Amino acid sequence: MKYRDVRRVVTGRPAVDGAGVRLVRVIGARDVEEFDPFLMLDAFDSTDPDDYVKGFPWHPHRGIETVTFLASGLIEHGDSLGNKGSIVAGGCQWMTAGSGIIHQEMPKAAPRMLGLQLWLNMPAADKMKAPAYHDLVAERVPAVRGTGWTVRVIGGEFAGTRGAMRGGFVDATMLDIALEPGAVLEIPARPGDTCFAYLMEGQVSVDQGEPLESRRALLFEDGDAVRLMGHGTALARCVLFSGTPLREPIAWGGPIVMNTREELERAFAEIDEGTFIKRI
Repeated sequence: MKYRDVRRVVTGRPAVDGAGVRLVRVIGARDVEEFDPFLMLDAFDSTDPDDYVKGFPWHPHRGIETVTFLASGLIEHGDSLGNKGSIVAGGCQWMTAGSGIIHQEMPKAAPRMLGLQLWLNMPAADKMKAPAYHDLVAERVPAVRGTGWTVRVIGGEFAGTRGAMRGGFVDATMLDIALEPGAVLEIPARPGDTCFAYLMEGQVSVDQGEPLESRRALLFEDGDAVRLMGHGTALARCVLFSGTPLREPIAWGGPIVMNTREELERAFAEIDEGTFIKRI
């Protein structure tokens, strides 16, 4: 068994997005080669509603999947397919933008807004497939428990338990992990896949290394598994992601991610012309 060590620690940088939402852009355009097939990770943690209530009004996406996960708080959302609902603590919205979708995400005032949004790339052959929406309420996410740890399987599979979502384009694993101090957890990771974790709260170490603080992403080296240990005096909370790299060219412009500049320009022209939403 080869345990994966930490290849890179990423703290990200503060950013303002949407209509004025303060967040941390943990990974973004400068990181796409190392984190392929993952494009972007935004993290948010605030007890001040002024940091987020302006939200993300109606905006388009094409060529990606977006995964919004909340550990605490409330986000109301709607899209051009007619879907609407709320993301609450422990829940997740997994949206396939495909050929094009327009949606909005509007956080509501809460004692604490804690969560993240991940952008997952789609293969070139699938970028113009029909859009889709998956509302993964907390009750739908299966949990696996061990000594001092709990793993909620949002996407993929863990310990023989299939997740609430199985990606149809990139088979991404997404695990919501809680670790008590001193607890040890081993997570299989397919060799060759990109694997990283975002530490939301508490302290963890990787393969018996030094404890690492929260609010950072850990990109792992290649190997067969990741071994995590909780530290400190409080529960540690992290989300682990893994997926097979696409190794395809990327043309990225705001909310649109395609493979060529021509495809990107066509998408923005269609937005201007009112032909962006396809009837597939």
